[in-house]
Amino acid sequence: MVNALILAGDKGRDGVSKALLKIGEKYMVDYIIDALKDCKNVKDIYIVCDEGVKEVLKDRVKGCINPAGDIIDNILFASECIEDKRTALIVCTADIPLIKSRAIEEFVEECEKKNIDVGYPIIDKKLNDEKYPDVRRTYVKMKEGVYTGGNIVYIKMEAIKNCTEKAKKLVEYRKKPFKMGKTLGFTFLLRLALGKLTIEAVEKKIGKMFNVNGRAIATKYPEIGNDVDKQEDIEFVNKYLNIV
Repeated sequence: MVNALILAGDKGRDGVSKALLKIGEKYMVDYIIDALKDCKNVKDIYIVCDEGVKEVLKDRVKGCINPAGDIIDNILFASECIEDKRTALIVCTADIPLIKSRAIEEFVEECEKKNIDVGYPIIDKKLNDEKYPDVRRTYVKMKEGVYTGGNIVYIKMEAIKNCTEKAKKLVEYRKKPFKMGKTLGFTFLLRLALGKLTIEAVEKKIGKMFNVNGRAIATKYPEIGNDVDKQEDIEFVNKYLNIV
């Protein structure tokens, strides 16, 4: 059993939360909430959002939490606001309207079965191309194949503070190659760039760096990573939801 945290702090060019984009007759965030509510292993749902989203949602979730900064700050602050510290958390974005409850359930089941601290879904490019040939995603070549990541993370509450503090350092170093190389290791980065790394090697590196038992969870549901960022994405979602 897990609690769920939806991150809905992103705003569009008009200043309105992306979570309130209309897809058919529903707001985008409603699709995620509906999927979570249908999950047999999701206990309570929380959302990081502004007043506009809060007003629309009303009593659809257990709690609305004000944004506290960037994505990492929001996760850390939200985890402090959630009283239930014993139940693991799944963190997802508000922009994956094609997500279905079964995809979330199986992801959580796999994480619990492996008894890990952190779980992150990966999607094989072949699977995504087969089901959604018109979707463009960013992929990483690994020794086992070519993968993209999902927009959901499983994390135990006790691991959040340590993970978020170190993650902020990596974000800070993303435009400082030397510091990033020193942190991750230049050989590691070179092997990653050449597609020579195994998934297990990355798991071990991240686990050692963050002092957690983390695993990549292969999923057969590409919807877990198909997010909506622009108008073309809404048109794509409408197509697959059969919305005219």
